[in-house]
Amino acid sequence: MTKLYVPLDSFAVACGADQIAEEFARLNADRGLSLEIVRNGSRGMAWLEPMIEVETPDGRIAYGPIEPGEADALVDAGILSGAGHPRRIGKVEEHPFFARQTRHTFKRCGIIDPLSLDDYRAHGGLKGLERAIGIGAEAIVAEVTQSGLRGRGGAGFPTGIKWKTVAEAKGARKYIVANADEGDSGTFADRMIMEGDPFCLIEGMAIAGVATGATKGYIYLRSEYPVAIDVMREAISRAHEAGVLGSSVLGSSNVFDIEVRVGAGAYVCGEETSLLDSLEGKRGQVRFKPPLPALQGLFGMPTVINNVISLASTPEILAAGAEGYKELGMGRSRGTIPIQLGGNVKHGGMFEAPFGMTLGEIVNEVAGGTASGRPVRAVQVGGPLGAYFPVSLFDTPFDYEAFAAKDGLIGHAGIVVFDDTVDMLAQARFAFEFCAIESCGKCTPCRIGAVRGYETMKKIIDGDKPAENLALIEDLCNTMKFGSLCALGGFTPYPVMSAIRHFPEDFHGEPMRVAAE
Repeated sequence: MTKLYVPLDSFAVACGADQIAEEFARLNADRGLSLEIVRNGSRGMAWLEPMIEVETPDGRIAYGPIEPGEADALVDAGILSGAGHPRRIGKVEEHPFFARQTRHTFKRCGIIDPLSLDDYRAHGGLKGLERAIGIGAEAIVAEVTQSGLRGRGGAGFPTGIKWKTVAEAKGARKYIVANADEGDSGTFADRMIMEGDPFCLIEGMAIAGVATGATKGYIYLRSEYPVAIDVMREAISRAHEAGVLGSSVLGSSNVFDIEVRVGAGAYVCGEETSLLDSLEGKRGQVRFKPPLPALQGLFGMPTVINNVISLASTPEILAAGAEGYKELGMGRSRGTIPIQLGGNVKHGGMFEAPFGMTLGEIVNEVAGGTASGRPVRAVQVGGPLGAYFPVSLFDTPFDYEAFAAKDGLIGHAGIVVFDDTVDMLAQARFAFEFCAIESCGKCTPCRIGAVRGYETMKKIIDGDKPAENLALIEDLCNTMKFGSLCALGGFTPYPVMSAIRHFPEDFHGEPMRVAAE
């Protein structure tokens, strides 16, 4: 029996992976090929998707990108035995993009069958949860704190401190909430882990439950992720059947259950308190703080709200110990970060590495520069609310504090690259437009400020008193930054002001002059 891996990841599915899997299944029946078709996750090399892999005596050999309708020709060419072919990639681990990574959280993604608990165990799964149950709540919190793990959703708050607060809080019931409302442009790491290694998130949430005394978990997923929704629900069901979840977690006295809840796609529900309101069946709106969710969160009970990658990072920390994780990274940014590469790049995808690489290394070496072949002009890091960095800042290390020092933010580590044809005035206007559309409307600086900002940017585009209106924009941004209730209004000034500061030539009210082809 030959194993053939065809990804079910949305990267691949969008490019025809489901049809490719069906074609190989048909060939298997018609020709008696003795194939076992495994729908795995993605290895993260999006520009090569759909990328299929064949298990051979010499290891797994990859081919890609494959298109629907090519299965017959590929089989005739001998790819099932690892034969040479123009699409042959070889061993994925030896590919330059993959070889320079440090796979920690994503160590199994693309390798295992996502819905096989046996496969998960065979690749080190559940060791973290087993150790967590053995050492107890206080030691778990100490281990996570010692590792230096910080929230990977954007704020970078120390995970161990959040867990300790919830563990010590009083409440009739406690909750673990996985924030899977991945709405930032150029981000897809949460989706990749849920589609490619769902038991990792389940294990991480169970560890958090044991650490804090929480007995119920919710995964808040956005409706735009249908594959992830289906995979997570099936994985939770299988985890229940195997005793990983339920009234006796892995045979212990710990109780923990998980449910998937699907949101309608509101960007503001990525903010933790808006997410809680949505989970409770209300309209997603930002709550005033205090009280903090760690003390009065879901249904007024102590609640851990962590990003998917934060929770999925804890099983390996518990399994291998905090010291190994803490040794990676720089400064206060410890461990690895899944850097998501998008926009105008040759090699788009997910690249996991320790904190510390420079932005220039990531864009020019890892991503390979622009797909258009034109010079890079701007890079937005941290989603639609992230600052635009020019090439002159490419020596900035990928580190929370280093980015903050340059008036930027890492956020969820999405990187969107633009070449020299980008109009930065239009990008600044878009930031206001995005905020105006996505605002929950609760606070005036965000609700009104974004609309006025959009209107003022249109005046600048039309050449209407650009200098006066730019001064008005700066004043408006200060109001939004310091007066908004949450990061939606508070961070909108980052892309606006960075565009004005680093690309002033685009803000004179005249059409942008693009370099000659």
